[in-house]
Amino acid sequence: MSESLEFQSIMEESGNRLWGFHLPVPDMVVQMFSNDNERRVVCTLNNDVTYQCALLPKGEGRYCIVVNKKIRDKMGLKAGSVVQVSIRKDESEFGLPMPEELAELLKQDEEGHKWFHNLTPGKLRTLLYIVGQPKTSEKRLQRAITIVEHLKRQQGEIDYKQLNIDMKSPR
Repeated sequence: MSESLEFQSIMEESGNRLWGFHLPVPDMVVQMFSNDNERRVVCTLNNDVTYQCALLPKGEGRYCIVVNKKIRDKMGLKAGSVVQVSIRKDESEFGLPMPEELAELLKQDEEGHKWFHNLTPGKLRTLLYIVGQPKTSEKRLQRAITIVEHLKRQQGEIDYKQLNIDMKSPR
C-alpha cells in the first residue's frame, strides 16, 4: 500500500455543471501525486468515509477532489465545512471496485471480456460504476449482462443513449 498524505481543506461549491462541491488540494500534494500523470487516489474524509476518485484540474493549475451528495449528506458537509483529508495513490486495476457479478460474467464470456478490456480507463470506470450501484446482487448481475451484451452488439463501442434504453428494458 502506498504512503498517505494528510491535509485540511475547506468544502467549496464548484459553480460548474459537472460537479457540485469539491475540496481544493494543496499544490504540494498535487505535485507528489501527479508525477506519472496518473492522478487516481483513494481519499478518506475525517477518518470516516473512504472512496476512490481523482485529483481533478479546476483551472489555473489548481486541483480538487469532488465530494458527491451522498457523501456530503452522510457526513453533514456543506460549503465552508473544514475537512481532514487523507489521500494515497490508487493502485487498483481499474480505479473502482470490480463487482463480483461482472467479474464472473467476464470469466465466462470470452467475447465480452475482450470488448470490456479494450475500453479506455475512463469508460471502464463508468461501466464499473453503473454495475456497482444497485444494492442487490440480482440487479448488479442484470446490469452486467446488459452492458456485456451491449458491448458485443456494438463491437466494443458504447452508445450511452442506447445503453440507457437497454438498462430500462425488462429482461
